[in-house]
Amino acid sequence: MRMTNKTWAAGLISLALSTVPAMAQDVTADTVVATVGGKDITLGHMIVARNALPAQYQQLEAEVLFQGVLDQLVQQTALAQSLGDDVTTATKLSIDNQTSGLLAGEALGKAIQSAVTEEALQAAYDARFADAEPETEFRAAHILVETEDEAKALKEELDGGADFAALARDKSTGPSGPNGGDLGWFGKGMMVPEFEAAVIALEPGQVSEPVQTQFGWHVVKLEETRLAEAPALDEVRQELAAEIEGATIDAVVTEVMEATEVVRPEVEIDPSAINNLDLVAE
Repeated sequence: MRMTNKTWAAGLISLALSTVPAMAQDVTADTVVATVGGKDITLGHMIVARNALPAQYQQLEAEVLFQGVLDQLVQQTALAQSLGDDVTTATKLSIDNQTSGLLAGEALGKAIQSAVTEEALQAAYDARFADAEPETEFRAAHILVETEDEAKALKEELDGGADFAALARDKSTGPSGPNGGDLGWFGKGMMVPEFEAAVIALEPGQVSEPVQTQFGWHVVKLEETRLAEAPALDEVRQELAAEIEGATIDAVVTEVMEATEVVRPEVEIDPSAINNLDLVAE
């Protein structure tokens, strides 16, 4: 069974109950905590390793974490050195991929941190909502059945004075049936087009003729309408931040790629070669 760094660290931490050596008060990320075969392990190495532990180990006390993480780094460094130059091609390439991936992530992270500011969020909010016209929202109920004949029969009953909510509870096959068919408040674009068109055509209190959608046949009642107020910034903060992040990533990637020379040799490679692990096994 292959052991990952996380399982290796977890096993060591579970055994790390010994007393931790006293540390000087004035420490930095470069403070050396051990030297293994001439290679220094620093407090910075330990901090990064501790931060990568599985969530269940993050709450352990520092005394336990310190010794466990230190033991992990000492042992994995010694094991790494024991390979000498006998490292597989796959491992060397994995190191390359992980290095470029981490650095790419840091580059994007710095760009995002600079872009997602309170000023940028407020500007994005104002652009979307400051001059936006209030949109109409609808509160409607419906009765969903399988056939047009069933829907027509329901409409006749309703025209004759039957209670809409009672019929919905008794006849509707939709999930809103037990609630009298009530769908709550919704805006434009939230319902399938045929249903939305039927709702918009009604006045509050009116009941539609049978309407067919992909879900079946509906009889719809418009309860009331209202003008929706713009949401507060905090209500859409995450959504706006995600949009800014996405735009920032696109812009950074485009800028970097335009400034970087990329050469793609004209070599024909069978796409199935990507599945050939034998090529990197040695």
